[in-house]
Amino acid sequence: MYYTTLGSTGTSVSRLALGTMTFGREASESDAAQQLDTFVEHGGNLLDTADVYSAGASEEIVGRWLASKEPSVRDSMVVGTKARFPMGPGPNELGLSRKHLARALDESLRRLGVDRIDLYQVHAYDPETPLAETLTFLDDAVRQGKIHYAGLSNFTGWQLQRAVDLAEILRIAAPVSIQPQYNLLAREIEWEIVPAAIANGLGVLPWSPLGGGWLTGKYSRDEKPAVDTRVGEHPERGPEAYGRRGTAEQTWDVVDAVRAIAIERGVSMAQVALAWVGGRPGVTSVILGARTISHLRDNLGAVDFELSDAEAQRLTEVSAPRVGDYPYGTVGREQRTRRLQGGR
Repeated sequence: MYYTTLGSTGTSVSRLALGTMTFGREASESDAAQQLDTFVEHGGNLLDTADVYSAGASEEIVGRWLASKEPSVRDSMVVGTKARFPMGPGPNELGLSRKHLARALDESLRRLGVDRIDLYQVHAYDPETPLAETLTFLDDAVRQGKIHYAGLSNFTGWQLQRAVDLAEILRIAAPVSIQPQYNLLAREIEWEIVPAAIANGLGVLPWSPLGGGWLTGKYSRDEKPAVDTRVGEHPERGPEAYGRRGTAEQTWDVVDAVRAIAIERGVSMAQVALAWVGGRPGVTSVILGARTISHLRDNLGAVDFELSDAEAQRLTEVSAPRVGDYPYGTVGREQRTRRLQGGR
């Protein structure tokens, strides 16, 4: 396993993280423990969960696993969780208000069985709560020793920048990371979110790096997805609906390119897709969301696989988001460039 620092902090995290959204739902507790053990055996130390995952069961499973380990293992882990979405029917059982987050944090600490959470992330933006209220709560939690760092998830570029600016103005703890969807089929974060994260020293922690299974070769042009898959459960979510900019054909072009490189290099399609996103600018750690132990072991193989420059460029070109001329296309880019001599 390789390591890097979490954003601009001094905390070391593995370049692959283990997501636990399936724990308590698709993965039983024994299966989850096996995944956690395998992840640690491969040198992984960054765990990602959330209070809403399996209505708290995911955090509880992670907590019992941590409690079963030697102190040296527990201390080596960097545990991240999130809060924002409903944990009950009440009007204050969701959102990013101080009232909701105070209870959500205490409940996550209880379920995880820890004294403090390493990375406490707000799961998405809340338009009904002043951002300063959320940020000052997170700063209080840092000062109280309940969390080490605060992070963001599913924020847009302007929301990220606003959070950083407010933290600077208020002289409080600033977010150190952002967790967005990012893969070969969903690259729009490159327009605003990634540049804002890099400019402000936030680590990027991509979720869904395999595009909901599309980039593993699970689906084919000629086969209807099985009903027990995410796509099969929602047949309206065809390739043109999953992160692709309105064209099913480009999705298949990307899948074909990933498959071709996998065959040429003798590795799995998942390893190719993970290597691409892990090598993108700003990316700190890629969150794996394997359903089975065999999938996890295969995903972890991406640690030792590196794309050539030509392969990475091939994937980058075939997956390029299709966009109008302005503001992200040719005309917009020209407006934002400057030559030191001659021309614009």
